Amino acid sequence: MSITSYHDLEVYQRSMKALVAVHKITLSFPDYEHFVLADQLRRASKSVPANIAEGYGRRKSAKDFKHFLAMALGSANEMIVHIEIANALHYAPAETCKTLMEDYNIIGKMLYRLMENWHTIPPKPSINSDF
Repeated sequence: MSITSYHDLEVYQRSMKALVAVHKITLSFPDYEHFVLADQLRRASKSVPANIAEGYGRRKSAKDFKHFLAMALGSANEMIVHIEIANALHYAPAETCKTLMEDYNIIGKMLYRLMENWHTIPPKPSINSDF
């Protein structure tokens, strides 16, 4: 498969699916958690694909690309902790939490592999390229 956009990256697609699942479970959190744990889960879940996209846009610079992937990895790890908290407090079904923690663990591994193999992604096209 040809990679022409961050949308083509499996890790981006997986992180978007996880984001939707996280958003759905946070809707059932107690009211007093809507602006605390639920908000933190939603923000961290959005950070993963957002940093992947931003890093992809800066892939001409290995340092910049890896920096944004590292930020996404940090957010994926943060998600695991916040989901563990939601599970411990019984805010979401245990099986859902387990699945989401596994998803974010896989996302983290995929991000790490992408950081190690960033050079396999096609270079960003030059602005002066022919149309």
